[in-house]
Order: sequence, then structure tokens, then C-alpha cells
Amino acid sequence: MTGRRGITTSLATAGLVLSALTIPAATSTAAAAPPPADPLSLAATASDQAASLGALRSSVEEAFHRVGTTAGAAGLYYSAYERTYHGLRVIGGDAVVVADGTGRVRDTTAADTAPLAVPTTAALDAARAADTARRQLPTVDGVAKPDLVVLAGRQPKLAYEVVVTGRTAKAPSSLHVFVDAATGAVLDQRDDWKSEAPAADREARAAAAPLAAGNSFYAGNVSIDTTGSGSSFSMRDPGRTGISCGREGGSVFTGPDDSWGNGSGTDLETACVDVLYSVQTEWTMLRDWLGRNGINGTGGGYPASVGLNDVNAGWDGRSTHFGHSADNQRQATSMDVVGHEFGHGIFQTTPGGAGGSIENGGLNESTGDIFGALTEAYANNPNDRPDYEVGEGVNLNGQGPIRYLYNPSLVRDPNCYSTSLPPEVHAAAGPQNHWFYLLAEGSAPAGKPASPTCNGSSVTGLGIQKAGTIFYNALLKKTSSWNHRAVRKATLETALALYPSSCTEFTTVKAAWDAVSVPAAAGEPTSCGTTTPPTDCAAVTNGTDVAIPDAGATVASSVTVAGCARSASATTRVEVHIVHTYVGDLVLDLVAPDGTAYRLKNSGSDSSDNINTTYTVNASAEAADGTWQLRARDVARVDTGRIDSWSLIV
Repeated sequence: MTGRRGITTSLATAGLVLSALTIPAATSTAAAAPPPADPLSLAATASDQAASLGALRSSVEEAFHRVGTTAGAAGLYYSAYERTYHGLRVIGGDAVVVADGTGRVRDTTAADTAPLAVPTTAALDAARAADTARRQLPTVDGVAKPDLVVLAGRQPKLAYEVVVTGRTAKAPSSLHVFVDAATGAVLDQRDDWKSEAPAADREARAAAAPLAAGNSFYAGNVSIDTTGSGSSFSMRDPGRTGISCGREGGSVFTGPDDSWGNGSGTDLETACVDVLYSVQTEWTMLRDWLGRNGINGTGGGYPASVGLNDVNAGWDGRSTHFGHSADNQRQATSMDVVGHEFGHGIFQTTPGGAGGSIENGGLNESTGDIFGALTEAYANNPNDRPDYEVGEGVNLNGQGPIRYLYNPSLVRDPNCYSTSLPPEVHAAAGPQNHWFYLLAEGSAPAGKPASPTCNGSSVTGLGIQKAGTIFYNALLKKTSSWNHRAVRKATLETALALYPSSCTEFTTVKAAWDAVSVPAAAGEPTSCGTTTPPTDCAAVTNGTDVAIPDAGATVASSVTVAGCARSASATTRVEVHIVHTYVGDLVLDLVAPDGTAYRLKNSGSDSSDNINTTYTVNASAEAADGTWQLRARDVARVDTGRIDSWSLIV
């Protein structure tokens, strides 16, 4: 090549919360999951997604790597991406691209972070980082090897991620500790263990195999899937990969026949009957109602153990654990609790993983409660009828349910969102729990508990299956900076995408969020007036050469859009062809008719010649009609070039 020489560039505790299977008929008409996309569609989607992610990069040292694609409803596909910086994992730099099966990108969402510009060499020794992390738990069983990462956010930093296993004062722990690689300070912590035991101060604030016979404590006589034949059987699901149940710290239960449990609240084998019946029901609900393939979305699940020596139940990031009630007469294995704990597995394996803040943790807890309620509704078991209470059968501390979705304030959790959520994740679950009940059942449903709204409004619900469909598909847009405003925006967008011929769903989602005081988010849809994706307006092109001076003034090339009569789209495309001998010198912007600039490319160390790239930007805040500019600036010396041509599709 000509021009300059190449330059070498050298991720709080949270968490608790079966009979012959009765499956109610599906009632929703909008949200059957799509079949797998054909390879050509996915290939087209991958190409367009790569282009849409380009606008998220703040430097040429960043890259995005797709970690999975999940099929949602209405023919949409949700692809989760992780970011790297100089090859290091970026914690909090994730993104989600929504596309249809034809390859059209419909939306791109990214976790909130400032531009990444951090050193990549640690001043702190890894051993010191491990020692600092070890001191964050009072009881330590193990410390993993520190991993150098970039911790994104308002002030990105180079950090060590160290996973410490052990116990807090109250529960087991699998704690991710982020230690500043320059100073040794603890920057952030996140615990994989999601514990259901309320905080001490809460009072102050499938398969083809024959079904086995199970005698459960909560659900009566039920059928469950187990493995084995003849005189050797085990409580391991033969068709749902990863699902099994055994004694805490021991092995999966086995027996000489395929009949399990005695129905006692103190018998651990009976507890495993309840666990298997519940998670197998949840798995089938996810498939039939939501189109999800297993707990983790890719056909997999997680093991469970009973006999945890705690008044508690929990999820540790890899498995579920179930303890007992305070009076030791019941195991914490009712359907809503089992559905809740495996619901943490769903939250963790949707895009963005499990975040670490109180608000994010509260949304994680609420997600568990919602999946518990959905599982109860799907099962419709006469011995454990569907409700919107958590743990009422377990009666964990002898005081009834630990949470109420229809009125969180019954246990002194907030019904309404505010910027001062309680500093405890189970209490912080209140606003979203309340929103989901209003969305599903409304504020005054016949034959069900009334739900007081925060603004005095009345809300008419959509039914739990449709509410679950909207919630789950919005969850597929989650990023690591998930918060209440982000959920509001995602559910509004999802309602429009899934129900394009109706305003009822969008209006109810919005009314339910207003009723729990979650304010509008920037960029959220404000009405359902446009219920179908906008068609492309004709591309406009400028093929006149514009010279780009060496380290000189900013230059621009213009195109005019006319007769489009709508806003520009969230996937506005800018096809750029520039001849230049060192494109690392160039900064490119798209300038809207009102003067707003959208950064297409930063300068950096890319030593290649020429630019022949299509950039995608979210210009949905702009009117499409008017004069748009491609603005270019060379910020260094030696190399020159020209804008050869460019095209705009708004």
C-alpha cells in the first residue's frame, strides 16, 4: 500500500422464589414463535447486523462478536453481541440487533457506556487483585484466576474480574469482583447466587419416555419424566438436557422403581418430585406460549438440589438449590418458587446476562416472579391454583407470601417506581411485578385481587399469556444496563412489532407503565399510529468527487431527500465510497437537515486504503425530507484522498 506505515495495536445477592399436567388451550393469535430461518436469511441478517453495529464502535480497536441468536415472535430474531477492546472482553459493552428472517435489521440496542479509551496493560499484579477479591467474602471456598477485562460504563476502566466462591453471612455466594487494574480498588461486584430469603430488615421496610409416578407435597399425584428401565431409575430428565434433581451436595436420586416420593413436606425425594414437575411444566410453557427452546434458549437446562440447610432457595449461575421453611415442615419447592429460580436462568441467558446494580437486580428478581406466575397459569393445577403471590404454599417464615405482584406494598415493597428504590433486590422487584399484573389482569379484574395504581388510573389487562409474550420478547432486547425505562421502551416497541394491526396492546403496555410511575424513556414510541415498518424511500446518491485535504478543513458532500413524508428510520443506511491512502486519519459524520451530526467513523489506527462501507445509524428522531451531508475530516498528516460517492437510504 501507499501512505503511512502500519501501526501495531497491542462482567448483591438476589433470588427465591405440580399434579397431572393440565394445559389450557392457547388463546393468543399474535405470537407463535417462527420456525428457524433458512441459512440464506441468516447470512443476510449477519451482514446487515455487522453494518448496524459499526455505529456503536468508538474506536477501531473495538470488535463485536455474536454470541447467539434467539427466535422471537412475529418472525423476529434477536442476536446478542459482546464487545472486545484490543481483544479484551468489555463488561457492559454488549448489544442486541433485532432483524427479521429476510435480513432486514429492525432495531439495534446497546448497553450504556462512554467511549472506550483505556490502557491495556495492568499496573496491578494479578495476585494482588485475587487477594483483594478474596477479602470481599467472609467465608471463601475458592478464588478463580483473575481475568483482565475492560469495565464499561460512565468511566470505563481496565480491571481484573475475579470470581470468588464461598458464603456471605446469610447465603452461599459466587461473587464476581471487579478490581481496578491500576489502583487495586474494588470497582463493582456481582453475585451469581440469587437467594430467595428476604433480608433481615424486610419487616422494617418432555420427552418420549414413559412418565413416572410422582407423589408431590404441593401438587398431588403427578407425572414426571425420569430416566431408566427395569429395576434402575433416576430423577434425571431423559429429554430436557441438563434437568435433574438430587440431594444438596450429593448425587441425583435413584431407585428400583419409577415411583417417587411419599407426599411428605419433610421428605427430600418428594421435594424433587415437586421440582421436576415444576421445571418440566415451565419448560413446556416456554415452548408452547413463548417459543423458547429450554431454560437457556438453546435446548438446555440446569440441575437442581434439595436439602439446602437454609430457610431459602437460590440460583448460583449454574444450578438451583432449595431449602426449607423456618419451621422445617416444608421444602421450598412449590411451583412458583421453582419457576422463579429457573427464571433467573432465563434472565441470565437472555442478552445482557445478569447485571449487578440494585435496579437491575430487582428486575432480575421480578423476572423470576413473572416466570413463576406464568408457569402456575400454564399448569392450572387444582392443588396449587394460579395466583400472583410468591411462596404462599411454602410459608417460608410463617408470615405467608413473600411477595404480591398485584400489591407489593402488602409486604412493604414499593408499588411505584422512583429513583430511590429500596437497597434490596427483592423489594426493588415491586414496580415491575406490579406492572406485569396490571398488564395481564388490570387494576380491577373480575374474581381476582384489585391492584391499586399509582396515578389513580384504571387499566384493563390483556391476559397472562399475551402479557408474558410481550414481556419475554422485550427481554430478548435486554442489555447489561437494563433498567425500568429500558424495559418500558422495549415492551412498547415489542407491542408494536408483535401486534401491528392493533393499538390495544401498545396502549395497555403504556398505561400499565404509567400506572406504576415509570417515566418515558428517550426514543420510545409515543403512539401506535404507524404499526408497520416503514418502507424504504428511494436511495439518493452524490457521485461528485470532493477532495479531502491532508490535515485540513472539514469537507462535505450533500444529498437531498424529497417526498418521503415520514421520519428517517432507526436503520438509516449510509453507503460510503472514499479513496484515501490511510483511512485511520478520517473522521466521518452524517449530518441531518436540522444540523444534528451522527458519528459514522472515528479516527484510529486502521492502516488500510479506501473506505467502501455501509454504515447504519438510528436517525429516527429526524424528518427524512431535507438536505443531508456526509462530512469528512482528515485529522493527521501525510495522506490525502477524496469522497468518491455516497448514497443515503433513510
